[in-house]
Amino acid sequence: MTIFTHVLATTLGVQALGLHGSDTALAYAFGVGVDVDHAVKAPFYLRAVGLQNKKGYYWRSSLQEPVALLWILPLCLLLGTFVPALFFVVHLAMDYSVSYEKMPFYPYSPYVARGWLLAVPDKVKELILAVILVCLNLLVFFARQRTG
Repeated sequence: MTIFTHVLATTLGVQALGLHGSDTALAYAFGVGVDVDHAVKAPFYLRAVGLQNKKGYYWRSSLQEPVALLWILPLCLLLGTFVPALFFVVHLAMDYSVSYEKMPFYPYSPYVARGWLLAVPDKVKELILAVILVCLNLLVFFARQRTG
């Protein structure tokens, strides 16, 4: 998924749960910020393939795989909040819905997964999810405005 849908999903969660302050920061850090590894991997991509768009290049790190829960869950206990785990799992679910390669147990296993609903093009999944998230964000926003 793109950053756009991750921001929409995180914003919906923040609004729906009524998060404020540090919980909001944690929601965006674990709902969107885990994609920071793409910036770290960009120089390696440029060195390997240049400016062309190479389908199948492995952009992910263990920061974006389920194995990251091994440090996120203890962090949640330490901080006394479920927010990092919740928003990370939503991020994972969105990323695992698209067809590019994922390595759920990286770096501990070379096992590769390809997501679900592989017959549906990724752009269609992204568009459908974006429309649903925009509608739900608007619904929650206006419902909260109405109730004060």
